[in-house]
Amino acid sequence: MLKSIWIISRRELRAFGRRPIFLVIMFLAPLGFLWLFTSLMQAGLPTKLPAALVDEDDTHVTRQLTRILGTMEETHFVMQTKSFTEARQAMQRGEIYGIFRIPKGTTEAALTQRQPVISFYTNDTYYVAASLLMKDMRKMSEMAGLAMTRATMRAQGFRDDQIMGTLQPIVVESHPLGNPYLNYSVVLSNLIVPGLLMLVVMLTTSYSLGIEWKRGRQKHLYRIGRGNISAIVLGKLLPQTLLYTLIFWLIDLVFYSYLQFPCQCGIPRMMLWGFLAVLSSQGFGLLMFEAFPGQMRMAMSACSLLGVMQFSLAGFSFPVSAMDAPFQWLSNIFPLHHYFLIYVNQCLNGYHISYVWTNVAALVAIFLLPQLFSFRLRNAFLYKEYKA
Repeated sequence: MLKSIWIISRRELRAFGRRPIFLVIMFLAPLGFLWLFTSLMQAGLPTKLPAALVDEDDTHVTRQLTRILGTMEETHFVMQTKSFTEARQAMQRGEIYGIFRIPKGTTEAALTQRQPVISFYTNDTYYVAASLLMKDMRKMSEMAGLAMTRATMRAQGFRDDQIMGTLQPIVVESHPLGNPYLNYSVVLSNLIVPGLLMLVVMLTTSYSLGIEWKRGRQKHLYRIGRGNISAIVLGKLLPQTLLYTLIFWLIDLVFYSYLQFPCQCGIPRMMLWGFLAVLSSQGFGLLMFEAFPGQMRMAMSACSLLGVMQFSLAGFSFPVSAMDAPFQWLSNIFPLHHYFLIYVNQCLNGYHISYVWTNVAALVAIFLLPQLFSFRLRNAFLYKEYKA
């Protein structure tokens, strides 16, 4: 068996040399993903998002409030106008993502202890930008209310220390855990780049097996492996396993050593989880090929469809616990979902390994599951012919 594995592995390495597309997909594409997403989110968090300030009141109080609002890190007022229609048209043209409106009579209403209304609008077509602006503008509205109250209390003769004791009796300290810098790249790059790599692993697993049927060499491969399906599969996938594992480890080094992303469990343990993610992705790709034995096109289509679906069901964009029950169950068949939970609990939170043993077991199970259907692969070697 070991001799068969060695012969088939050498045969696979020679195939890499004859088909450069293998090296492009297996090596250059994952490195391209790494460069693209780390450079795209280099700043970590979008800042200075363009917005409009509509100050219809135009008093000393609102002008002072405007200066305070201009210091917000994530909001940049590129337009200041008294016309809401002008700001709305700019939003429709895509020039700004939000509008903060101070209506006429706001200062007078606040000083006479009536309740003024401040409005803000965001363009939720741009989800991230709108969410960040909504957070800033909500904070701005609270600050505006406090500023109005401060102006009223000063007019009534209160001292500043008395005013601050009334406006903010309790000082709140915020300590975000796991990602204290609120860096989007820490979460997104750590899931999107490995997720794309796992998708490539699934596709190349199905392709490298299916190409034997396309070239009409499946019976020759079966004879080399002496009919041992395990030896054939190990020989075919072992070179890919080694290469993808090295790439996964390179990604880990870039994230946790070069970019200094938080890693509470240590780089060696994340490398171990990366190796397990590669194995489970190969198991998933092999399972899809066993579902459509000898049909490379169908197997790769299934890998593409389900491999893209796992990004939606992994849980990092929408919590799995809030999904409908069928989707909660479906998420468990995807390697990325379990890798995500391991990453959050181990890397970000630094929890004990006992918190993730079910996810580790799930990755191992996905890797071993194709063994139950190896008879379909054997039948394909003996009886299936390639169908274009």
